[in-house]
Amino acid sequence: MQSKQKVIFSRKDSQEFFKILNKRVNNYFKKNQLLKTGNWKIYLKSIIMFSLWIVPYILIFSIEANQWFKLLLCICTGIGMAGVGMNIMHDGNHGSFSKFSFINKIMGGTIYFLAGNVFNWKIKHNYLHHSFTNIHGHDKDLEAGVILRFSKHAKWKPFHKFQHYYSLFLYGLLTIKWAVFSDFLEMSNFLKRKLSYKNSKGPFLQWAGLIITKTIYFSIWLIIPLLVLKISWWKVLIGFFIMHYTAGIILSLIFQLAHVIEKADMPIPKNEDSSINNSWVIHQLHTTVNFSTKNKFISWFTGGLNHQIEHHIFPNISHVHYEKISKIVKRTTKEFKLPYKEYASIKDAVFSHFKFLKQMGINPRYKIT
Repeated sequence: MQSKQKVIFSRKDSQEFFKILNKRVNNYFKKNQLLKTGNWKIYLKSIIMFSLWIVPYILIFSIEANQWFKLLLCICTGIGMAGVGMNIMHDGNHGSFSKFSFINKIMGGTIYFLAGNVFNWKIKHNYLHHSFTNIHGHDKDLEAGVILRFSKHAKWKPFHKFQHYYSLFLYGLLTIKWAVFSDFLEMSNFLKRKLSYKNSKGPFLQWAGLIITKTIYFSIWLIIPLLVLKISWWKVLIGFFIMHYTAGIILSLIFQLAHVIEKADMPIPKNEDSSINNSWVIHQLHTTVNFSTKNKFISWFTGGLNHQIEHHIFPNISHVHYEKISKIVKRTTKEFKLPYKEYASIKDAVFSHFKFLKQMGINPRYKIT
């Protein structure tokens, strides 16, 4: 990656923690003769998630049903859309879905049908978010425009005092924003800053690819339904909106519960040397939070994104292994007296997230620190 970002992680922290942790995790895979990439579990899950995403879409075209039932199918498509994003696209673009790079590329490429773009995702998520987790001005996931304030380092506006009320309504717009605005703005920004990654294409091909894939995307989800279903255009738009809104709420909440939450630190580099107090690995422990890890369904449906600590330390390991290696990570952090932050349930995490939003909505001038 190339970047104008300047953040220097501390080298004063002992390297012993990660050496021992990495050795233990590697030994786990060696002892059990396992690959760090996905296995039959992720392949089976992929069939289920693709079915949940595509089958309702096909049924909308192929069955005679009232409009309310078809709206329900749109919701199911949105749930499947979120499921594919969290379980398949995410692992694919981290190179952890399969040991074969071409399969990772195919699975990562599903983002084009989820309203996103591979280049933007890898820069924003794999690089900026994973490298500079929860660092204001560096981690793009903390930026939500002026309408939401996710960090005490962000500028405060009077309307932020209501953000814990209106934020949920905005979360549903996440993927629609990707489809219509964000990808174009982000690509322009990233290319201007000359951000890139290994084997990424040049600017002309990136722009061409973005325009072509967006054309295909809107053709599949808007033009084809208009031509085939022969219904009012506004009904197609409502179905499209409901699908996206369902996926947007799910994805936004899952992403926020790991970082935009009370237990997660949000440090900023020291002005004099742009340094962070901890090493990169220790920084991940301070800025990342797990939630509801004992809930089998949450772990399954979210693609292990409730095991964010494990994901951030080992982003190239498939999420199907997180439950097992989390025991190793938790034990090792305890030995080194390092933080391992987690919420027992998703309910606790959701409550903490909105409580944090309320805190961020208080005018800093009057806030007691």
